[in-house]
Amino acid sequence: MSGKRPSRDDFAVIGRPQRKIDGLAKSTGRAAYTDDIVLPGMLHGKILRSPHPHARIRSIDTAGAEALPGVHAVVTGADFPTPYGIIPWTPDETALAVDRVRYIGDGVAAVAAVDEDTALEALRRIEVDYEILPAVFDPHDALAAEGNYEAGDYIHPPKREGWNGNITKKVHLEFGDLDAGWKAGEIEVEAEYYFEGTTHAAIEPHCAIGRFDGDGRLTVWSSTQVPHYLHRELARVLGLHPAEVRVIQPPVGGAFGGKSEPFDLEFCVASLSRKAGRPVKILYTREEVFYAHRGRHPMHMRYKSGVRKDGKLTAVDAKILIDGGAYSSFGLVTTYYSGQLLTGPCDIPTYRFDSTRVFTNKPPCGPKRGHGSVQPRFAFEVQFDEIADRLGLDPIEIRRTNFQGQFTKTVNGQRVTSN
Repeated sequence: MSGKRPSRDDFAVIGRPQRKIDGLAKSTGRAAYTDDIVLPGMLHGKILRSPHPHARIRSIDTAGAEALPGVHAVVTGADFPTPYGIIPWTPDETALAVDRVRYIGDGVAAVAAVDEDTALEALRRIEVDYEILPAVFDPHDALAAEGNYEAGDYIHPPKREGWNGNITKKVHLEFGDLDAGWKAGEIEVEAEYYFEGTTHAAIEPHCAIGRFDGDGRLTVWSSTQVPHYLHRELARVLGLHPAEVRVIQPPVGGAFGGKSEPFDLEFCVASLSRKAGRPVKILYTREEVFYAHRGRHPMHMRYKSGVRKDGKLTAVDAKILIDGGAYSSFGLVTTYYSGQLLTGPCDIPTYRFDSTRVFTNKPPCGPKRGHGSVQPRFAFEVQFDEIADRLGLDPIEIRRTNFQGQFTKTVNGQRVTSN
């Protein structure tokens, strides 16, 4: 070492602009996305979806679809009943509905045929006998529900003793001396805020191709964001050794969290290919993308803040109710993030949050760009403005007063190394 301080010229990567590896192919139109791939002998798949938000499946008759010329395979939930979940300890989904559907658009059966028109006609020939069950769309109603799962009062069996079957996760954490925080404050500001949810709307719909080879090994091409998650769940649900499964991720036309976990189409193309002995592709319509969803969670948020007259926060109490839709997805993480990440930019000396995520009979919510933290950030920033208005302070100055400095640690243990 010469003791000379390194300059930018000494580095090939650090401090230098880097060309995006896939930028040229995407900008010139040469990138081959999943739907651009055509394999020899490939069939087209379609998924039959529930018209009901909550119903028990009494029976499924696929004989009419199987008899249609051009149809090569039909599968239902009975073909792969093993439950899965992107969070390993919340496995409450199946590739297709086995005994009940939980939202309009829940997958019930799938077909593979020589073309899309034949596949769609095959779906029309599948007969499903449903027993309609009570549906719940409001998270407050879901939280207050009483009864039992078998009667249809709950969307899922209770996950813990003492919970109703619509509760997916609860997180209650407290940091610092709240009593002292409230006493130190000179005013209290309390209000409720709502966020109604959004979807990702990536330009590329979900797409997957499945192919079993002659040795029983599976290859799946998918627009997934996380091939490793998909690889793990394909092996589990299809009963394969992980070494028998290969997942290929072609260029992805946008995702933003919405393609982070496995979806019914990936399981279906694999199972249909195994039955048909030929590759199978399924491409979601835009309507199906909205059914698949996994968008940003709707939230009902109540914040109570203790504040000195100079605008300095002394205590914050948050109570959050999260509408998770029909399945757990990443909800366990979202519920935790909804409270834990609020302190990132703010110096809050004492803090408590109580977050509950519930199931409703709507498309399942999941991760979307900063999931779990965006909705509370919106709500608390509005509360900052309300505090400023109440105290007659500049909204910018009140944020500066409460800004978290760099190289600090928040009251709930987050290290802030840069502001």
